[in-house]
Amino acid sequence: MRETPPSNPFAGAGHFIRGFRLMVQPGIRRYVLAPLGINLALFAGAIAAGAAAFAELVGWLQGMIPAWLDWLAWLLWPLFFAGALLVTFYAFSLVANLIAAPFMGPLAAAVERHLTGSGPPPEADGGGVGTLLREAGADVAAELHKMGYFALRAAPLLLLSVIPLLNTLAPLLWLIFGAWTLAQEYLDPPLGNYGLRFREQRPVLARHRWTVLGFGAAATVATTIPGLNFLVLPAAVAGATSLATARMAGELTTATPEAHPAAS
Repeated sequence: MRETPPSNPFAGAGHFIRGFRLMVQPGIRRYVLAPLGINLALFAGAIAAGAAAFAELVGWLQGMIPAWLDWLAWLLWPLFFAGALLVTFYAFSLVANLIAAPFMGPLAAAVERHLTGSGPPPEADGGGVGTLLREAGADVAAELHKMGYFALRAAPLLLLSVIPLLNTLAPLLWLIFGAWTLAQEYLDPPLGNYGLRFREQRPVLARHRWTVLGFGAAATVATTIPGLNFLVLPAAVAGATSLATARMAGELTTATPEAHPAAS
């Protein structure tokens, strides 16, 4: 087994950026269309909803600040806006991943074939559109399980976000939380193609903690940039596959192929 490179957040961010190039390569593009369409629709909705609700959120924040702290408004409003932006786009990213779940495994398999010349084991390589549709229910159920797992861990952050003064820490904490959870989301397709379920993936990711955090941080920041966030879902799956094949190959080959199908 080849030596695993040291964990490096900049390498993780580099794999995310590489995903934008990979998603337009021949043999990969056709797997990008469905996730891209889903992401476009949901993030367009997120931007519209956010614009409509922002005035109300500012009014709510102003009501939460005591009169003697009005001088802090110039600092708290930008922090609150940043936190609201992170939470809104993070939530819509999870919803997009839920809807696009059946298409993410095939995309990861196509990227792996492009990078290595071979794909996941035959058992994970699906049987075309029919298999994709049959397995869609299992994929969505797995995504719902993950969303429940993330929601339980997000609850303390939501509480912190509404406590005056303490909520100045919320944007940074949401960035860290969003980085880790989005990295888990996007690394699930390439790892799942080798039979690693969500619970089994967590120790693998922990062994590459800083690389995974760097990847997730880049994905989280990209989701807050209008225009760029439309492309994040397919680019992140492609980048996650690049990361997994480069740094986790030995752990993938020892896994039992069973979980997420990937149509060829």
